[in-house]
Amino acid sequence: MELNNQYQTLFGKMPIPIFGMIHLAGDVPVKRALEELALFEEESVDAAIIENYHGSIGDVEQTLLEIRLRTSKIVLGVNILPNQYFLSFDFAKRYGACFIQLDHISGIYTNGMLLEGLYRQYKEKHSDTFVLGGVWPKYYSPLPGSDLEKDLCEGVRRAEAIVVTGAGTGKETPLEKIKKFREVIGEHPLVVGAGLTPENAYKQLSIADGGIVGSSLKIGNQTYNPVDRIKVRDFMDVVKEVRKEK
Repeated sequence: MELNNQYQTLFGKMPIPIFGMIHLAGDVPVKRALEELALFEEESVDAAIIENYHGSIGDVEQTLLEIRLRTSKIVLGVNILPNQYFLSFDFAKRYGACFIQLDHISGIYTNGMLLEGLYRQYKEKHSDTFVLGGVWPKYYSPLPGSDLEKDLCEGVRRAEAIVVTGAGTGKETPLEKIKKFREVIGEHPLVVGAGLTPENAYKQLSIADGGIVGSSLKIGNQTYNPVDRIKVRDFMDVVKEVRKEK
């Protein structure tokens, strides 16, 4: 399976891209999503992921449609839960998003696995769309006997960047897990996918190549609440410090 170079093309001049998560929460999810997207852009967040965490798949599509009708410089991505890469790829192509995120890109779990052959067909059909793919991610339990190194190597062959997470949304990703992923995948892009905060970002992003952040940017650190501009600004201040060292 041939991967593309869009991650490097888009972010090569901006080490450690930050992907702001838009959870589609609130009484009017699309309206809030557009407000959060504008805030992310104003505070120099590099990319945003539109995800049906609280909202519906219809809300994802409507948000992408509204964004396409407006002027936005932020890099857009799509995540249709749970791991619906076929819809994510299709929405990305239809509405001009650059990437998709998948909970898992390799491995066999008690609650699912990726059908490699079908995924390959979609990946080849959407060859310009880059993929952020998780391995041993939050909310998925690898089957007994699973081999992390084997699953990571398979993930590297299937996704332009590997995502590492902890136990759940908003829960810190263990530093040792990040180090292990880095050790195995080498220079392949590695993105911390959960639990980033201003307090842990420096250490974690010094190892990784990017970060997905959502909960810690919200009022009260709750995914259903609106994004807090001051929290975004404080987080990005830490990111700027890490970038000086890269």
